[in-house]
Amino acid sequence: MAPAFDVEVTLREASEADIPAVVRLDAQATGLRKADYWRDICDRYILLGRDNRFFLIAEAGGKIGGFIVGETRVWEFGSPPSGWVFAVNVAADLREHGVGSRLMAAICDRFRACGVDTVRTMISRNDQLNLAFFRSQGMTAGPYIELEMAL
Repeated sequence: MAPAFDVEVTLREASEADIPAVVRLDAQATGLRKADYWRDICDRYILLGRDNRFFLIAEAGGKIGGFIVGETRVWEFGSPPSGWVFAVNVAADLREHGVGSRLMAAICDRFRACGVDTVRTMISRNDQLNLAFFRSQGMTAGPYIELEMAL
């Protein structure tokens, strides 16, 4: 089913003032309050910023209703330049209204402007919500396999 675009949403670049709302939204979705993590992301993506790093906010009804974070990476693990999405979140009451799709389209536009033609992400096999979202955006399994080892 295609998302319904029946909610008025404004997309914009994130600011430092958005971080408390991002922490709250992330904690609602993950059950973890990661204020230090999001402060670090703020430092690297908002305060220091670079042309290839993107942190976008979706506002709906006067509140932050979602966000997406990603960057272009060059030759990581032998991969040609590509865009990477490493965080996306939409408030539960705004899901299935096209907010995530609009965030994804906006970050993909920025990736294209950086000269890349592929977008990637990595998610847990058990994260059915994000797996369904990324598949709905046309993403499929890529040519790389994640490997890990317990320490």
